[in-house]
Parts: sequence; structure tokens; C-alpha cells
Amino acid sequence: MSFVLVINCGSSSVKYRLFDMEDESALARGLIERIGEETSYISQRTAGREQGWAERVADYDEAFGHIIHHLVETPHAPLHGRAQLAAVGHRVVHGGEAFIASTVIDDEVMRAIRDTIPLAPLHNPANLAGIEIARRRFPDQPHIAVFDTAFHHAMPRQAYLYAIPYELYQEHGIRRYGFHGTSHRYAAARAAQMLGRDPADLRLITCHLGNGCSLAAIAGGTSVDTSMGMTPLEGVPMGTRSGDLDPGLFFYLGGHLNLGMAEIDDLLNKRSGLLGLSGISNDLRPIEQAAAAGDERARACLEVFAYRVKKYIGAYLAVLGGADAVVFTGGIGERSPEIRARVCAGLASLGLGLETARNQACAGEAALISAPTSAIAVLVIPSNEELLIARDALQAVSAGGGMAGER
Repeated sequence: MSFVLVINCGSSSVKYRLFDMEDESALARGLIERIGEETSYISQRTAGREQGWAERVADYDEAFGHIIHHLVETPHAPLHGRAQLAAVGHRVVHGGEAFIASTVIDDEVMRAIRDTIPLAPLHNPANLAGIEIARRRFPDQPHIAVFDTAFHHAMPRQAYLYAIPYELYQEHGIRRYGFHGTSHRYAAARAAQMLGRDPADLRLITCHLGNGCSLAAIAGGTSVDTSMGMTPLEGVPMGTRSGDLDPGLFFYLGGHLNLGMAEIDDLLNKRSGLLGLSGISNDLRPIEQAAAAGDERARACLEVFAYRVKKYIGAYLAVLGGADAVVFTGGIGERSPEIRARVCAGLASLGLGLETARNQACAGEAALISAPTSAIAVLVIPSNEELLIARDALQAVSAGGGMAGER
């Protein structure tokens, strides 16, 4: 029995995928959006059959009822019963300092995840709600928590400490944690495979560019720095998040524009980034189209985004003392030749250059796109965070109900 169900609960959505771990194939997937609203949207795919429809899904419990029906009860259901599941893997955004690896969930783990809610108030409550319902719906299966932050736990203190009173770190855990760990870890492993190299011998810069964006400097398979911080707001601009900015801006927004904390939070997390710069969308595609048509604000948006990514690559080349490869992943990283070209432009003196034809031809598939003369390989690797979560879950089960690493 090697079927693993992967669950990712958001604030109003549940994404899921079922894997047969014998060959790591995805047997089914689905997404339930706008849970609790008047109209919810359900999409699912099984054995090449795709369906999508709208109906009201009142809460997470009802959403899991749809998932079980899809996986077990429909004519083309991939499972003959819930007992066929070897494990259920859950994405959890923030593990704080308590969790440094994927962990089998028990009541103590649930309490520890709940304790991290102040570090991720927008994400961990939804993750917890999904775990609670899944444990009730699948009571006989082991459940494994896979943390976005865990991959970055080994960062040295010069990378994770903020230059604020040290007591704030000691007493409140205020530090850099980093996110997108499953994506960076998957990209690093896949890059080593594509290059035919031992991960322990590689220096990598992985660029997860999508609606959320982060970069990581990876040495010998270990994250040594990353662009997101205590929260996912820090780093490069994202779909709706500002990324790095002057902390003094908070005082200006509050003191001169009379914005409250909730308004500032909304401004920086939901109305900034690509959306705020372009005034068009948080989706890069219409911004690229508008820029090509001559929209100056859209052009500025692309320039700022690519420039900030380039700056982080330069910083991480310094941190690593060079690099063997730069990896692009995530929706933008995988599918935007223009952004990849803008980011890599002018870096030939640092040993990095694109092959224009390769870059233009690559859209959503794994590929080497660097020029033959480039000392640093440039790779495009489609992200597969769900598969990594499934692997961790199965590893935990195979270890006899222990942990897929240390806690």
C-alpha cells in the first residue's frame, strides 16, 4: 500500500493531490475554492477526466466530504476505500523553531503548531483546521506535517538574526524563518539530478517566483540564507506583497496618512507588489502584455521586479562564494522567458549567461537554458511541492511512525 494523500488548506480553499508512490504518479487532484461564500468552485481531475462546477461549500468539513467522494465513491475513483491510504501529508506554513523537519502529527504536535499561530496568523489557523478535520475523516491513517520553514532551520545566525534587541529573539522568537522550503528543497534535489552531481557538492541559488516569491542560497543541500523573513512579506516583490521596504515607511503610513495597523497590513500584503506597481493585476501575464503595448507603468513594474531578483542573486553569489547553478521555479520562474532574461541580463561578468533560443523555447518544462560558455548553469525546474510532501509522509511511515527527520 503506497497511496499518499497531500492536503493544503488555505484560508478559504483546500487543494489536494493523491499519489501512487510506487511510481510517484499523481492519480487525482482537486481544488475547492471560496469555502464559506455563497458560491464555491470545485475542480478535480482523475485518470485524465477533468470536472469543474460551482456550488456552495459551507465549511472545511463539507469540503473534505467532496474530497472523499471524489477519491473513493465516484465511478472512476482511484481508491477502493480509505484504508488504502498509507498516509496523509499536510502542508503547514510556519513551524517556528519547534519543527526542523517533517513530523508525524499527534496531540502534542497539534499544540505546538497552535503555539506558532502568532508567527503566521493568516496561514497556520487554516492549516490546523484542515489537519483537525482530516484526522477525524481519516482516523486510521498517520498524518504528517511538512513545514515551509523547516528547510531553512540550519541557516547560520548571521543570516537569521535581525539587528534589533536580542531579547526580542530570545523571548518572542523574532527572527528570519524563511518559507517555500518544500519548493526550494525539491528544486535543489532536481537540479543535482539534472546536473548529474552530488547535492553535497553544489552551491545553488533557487528562485521560487510566483504569486509568492522567495530566493534561497543553498550550499551542500542546506539552506544558508533566504529572502523571506519572519513572515512571507519580506524579500522580493510578489503578486500583492511589497517585499523589502524601509521600516520607516510604517511610521509615515501611520503618522502622516493616519492608516491603522489593519490598513497597513492590507496595503502591504494585499495591494502592493505587482498589483500595486502595475495597477493592472497580480498576474504577470497581463502586465507583460501591457508593457509590450507601451504601458509605462507596466514596464516599470517588470523593471523593478527583475532588478530586485537580480540583486538577491548577486547577494547570494557573494554569500556562497559563487554558484554552480541558478534555478528558476514557480509559475513566473517556469513560464516567463522575459523575466528570466531580464534577471540574467548583465551577469556575464559574474559567470552567468543565457542561451536566448533555449530560454525563449522553455515554458513550463525542466530545461537547461544557460549558454554553453556560462560558468554557472541556469535551470528551469517545474515545482512539485506536493510530491515532496508525499515523499516525506511515506518516509515517516516507513520509519515506523517516527519523524522524517528531527524535530
